[in-house]
Amino acid sequence: MKVDPNSAGFCDHRLERISEHLEQNYINTGKIPGCQVLIGRRGHVAYFRSFGFADKEREVAVRDDTIFRIYSMTKPITSIALMMLFEEGRLQLTDPVHKFIPSWKNQRVWVKGEGKSMELRSPSEPVSIAHLLSHTSGLTYGESLFPSDHPVDKLYGSIREDKKSLAAFVDELAQIPLRFDPGTRWCYSLSTDVCGALVEIISGQTFSEFLSERIFIPLEMFDTAFTISDEKVPRLAANYERDENKNLVLIDDPVKSIYANTGRLQSGGGGLLSTTADYSKFCEMLLGGGKYLGCRIIGDRTLKMMSQNHLPKNADLASVAMGSFSETAYEGVGFGLGFAQTLSEVRAQNLGAGDFYWGGMASTIFWVDPKESMFCVFMTQLVPSRTFNFRGQLKALVYSSIED
Repeated sequence: MKVDPNSAGFCDHRLERISEHLEQNYINTGKIPGCQVLIGRRGHVAYFRSFGFADKEREVAVRDDTIFRIYSMTKPITSIALMMLFEEGRLQLTDPVHKFIPSWKNQRVWVKGEGKSMELRSPSEPVSIAHLLSHTSGLTYGESLFPSDHPVDKLYGSIREDKKSLAAFVDELAQIPLRFDPGTRWCYSLSTDVCGALVEIISGQTFSEFLSERIFIPLEMFDTAFTISDEKVPRLAANYERDENKNLVLIDDPVKSIYANTGRLQSGGGGLLSTTADYSKFCEMLLGGGKYLGCRIIGDRTLKMMSQNHLPKNADLASVAMGSFSETAYEGVGFGLGFAQTLSEVRAQNLGAGDFYWGGMASTIFWVDPKESMFCVFMTQLVPSRTFNFRGQLKALVYSSIED
């Protein structure tokens, strides 16, 4: 891969501060096992560097082709897939989910109480496809990401089965009350998993078949999948968290990884593996208005609609979000159909107004900035994503290195 920071409009010396920052503050101190960064601008790769270990126990270095768990960076891919079907006239954003999944017909909204004494009512409107894509559906993540005392969140534990089909999963999800009326609040949730099920139902293909045929093969994302094959296991990074003493603890060994299980739920919200190079091709497609390698994945105007703020009354997340977990800060940040957006650098206290982005539970991040014709992909494997503010730090380092 040819790296040419000057042709991309960067000062190469200032870009090197990224290397110094990551090595001095994260690799040498043992805060993360390893990482990889790729920055592209105006069709040029400006920076591509690997640091540390992909597998600390076996002393396997991060390499160009290391495979990472991208978790919620699956969500933008799923959202694009569903909107491809929108472009074919096979769904409308205002369509109620129950048009395609009958079990969602009689959903209820939580009012008060818990257990058998829980008081419920009918929602003010049915959950629509737009509600799913924008995380305004009333669904949550239950207690799987953060401890919660809310009685609705406690009900999610019964459906967290990894071997269920998508159809069975969303049917069971429909039985859990909504936390709020659809379209009134924002809550990070399993909504995008339902989007994956809709792709299956509407397309008539399995979710993985659709993604492979319509997105991964055209973009030459050959290492992006829900499972890992035997021959690729040596390339899979280990996954870590930090214990109470802030030491790295292995939580998913590549050799024994759950990703080797071909019966895993094909989670549209967080199930994919990918490489930095693969995900960069997805970002190039987004930056190119839906087109890359001569192949149009999605229309430019559709993508522009998706990357606008769809929150109620054009609010930012700070005004309408419920719950403390997200892959982004809330102030000055909006949310569209699969992506967050920086609405205001002043309110967000960050650079890149007009960009759109997301991240993953193992601290992976990406952003796409159409104004600067730039994207950035950062990969590591440290759970949870709130441990360090890699997005804020990298944005400061990257934007301050632009020369023109």
